[in-house]
Amino acid sequence: MYATRAVPLSLLTLLLATPPALAQTPADPNAAQTNPSSAAYHTPETLQWSPAPPALPRGAQIAVLMGDPFQSGPFIIRLRMPAGYTIPPHWHSMTENVTVISGTFSLGNGDTVELRSAQQLPAGGFHSITARDHHYAFTRDGAEIQIQGEGPFDITYVNPADNPDPNAAP
Repeated sequence: MYATRAVPLSLLTLLLATPPALAQTPADPNAAQTNPSSAAYHTPETLQWSPAPPALPRGAQIAVLMGDPFQSGPFIIRLRMPAGYTIPPHWHSMTENVTVISGTFSLGNGDTVELRSAQQLPAGGFHSITARDHHYAFTRDGAEIQIQGEGPFDITYVNPADNPDPNAAP
């Protein structure tokens, strides 16, 4: 078993230079701000996508729907992943609630990726992953998921060598 290393995503915001999805500066004055108590109205056309934080494998995009995933408090984000995208075995310090918006998203439990034992979730599928559960995820054909939880969102890779962030602390 490998030692684990936490990668707080709050530190990654500095590396992202506040992309549009995190800035949440709506063009429409009636659109919601990042305050969780605000009414949030989003359509697929108005979501502001930006590259996912460096703690996730390259190629994914993120859109923040509510809150700030890098701060304490509730948040909702969307993650859009291309075909063949895999997130190696990892865990989070908080519960992660995942809803599949489009495509097929596969999740498995454990410290190694086992494609055949993963549960495939089609669009509309849901899974709640409790804090510290070791799991992995992938999509063969591409998928968009919605993640809801309590921040700050973090990710700890089971095998530190799987961490794609070149600036992660050793």
